[in-house]
Amino acid sequence: MIAMDAPPATSMVSLTIDGARANLTLTRPDKFNAMNVEMIQELILLLEWTAERSAGRLDALHDEAGQPYLRTLVLRGEGKHFCAGADINMMRDAGANTPEENRADSKRLDRLFNGLWSHPCFTIGAVQGVALGGGAGLIACCDYVVATSNIRIALSEGKLGILPAVIGPYVYRRLGSATFRRLAMQASRIKGEEALRIGFIEALVDSEEDVNATVDGMVAEVMTTGPSAVTLSKELTLGFDRWGDSDEALREWTLDFTSRMRGSKEGQEGLSSFLEKRPANWKPQEE
Repeated sequence: MIAMDAPPATSMVSLTIDGARANLTLTRPDKFNAMNVEMIQELILLLEWTAERSAGRLDALHDEAGQPYLRTLVLRGEGKHFCAGADINMMRDAGANTPEENRADSKRLDRLFNGLWSHPCFTIGAVQGVALGGGAGLIACCDYVVATSNIRIALSEGKLGILPAVIGPYVYRRLGSATFRRLAMQASRIKGEEALRIGFIEALVDSEEDVNATVDGMVAEVMTTGPSAVTLSKELTLGFDRWGDSDEALREWTLDFTSRMRGSKEGQEGLSSFLEKRPANWKPQEE
């Protein structure tokens, strides 16, 4: 078992642990939480640290010391804005970089976005103000996003003569082909009502207090679901996304998937608790 030891030291992203919940906060409010190389690297490290301590990945609820493994992750930005995208100095440097250096920078960004998109915990974005470029990429990678009514989202890269290519796969999966294409070409900011309509976010609320209440409610709901079921739902979806074989082979794959889950520790506990009319062991104890 992996112990819940101290996370990596960081200066631009904070991590707090509250039971089985991890809270990640971007902490450059004076720069509207714009991402520079240091922030990107810190996010990568913390996402990997939390993923390694996921209850769903480890198929266990607690470590040997009785500390809960992680089941949800909440991502926020400190201050008025969630994330204004890439730091201006990083963009300036990109213009002077060699193709090899720019590819290395892009690879780092992809590691960040893929780490969030494939994170084994249920991920929640709590968003306010602007989410531009890479900031839009971050929320596209979350499983659930709640935003305040002042949210403005943009795939803004086109205004700089570049494209949202690195974040593209994740935004595309969230929005679909036609909407992704339009927003990439348009490159302008959309408001909360449109973001809700097209599925960029799941909830639109009026205040930070409402955001917190919505996040807490979603965390409570997810805690009633088996952690391995949460994690493997992502594997199941990825299998559907990438399926290139026949329909018959797909049906056989889903049968294998179902059999594996029913035979797992979590599956056995879930079925037993249902038949015995008791809460499953992963459900929080009612006070």
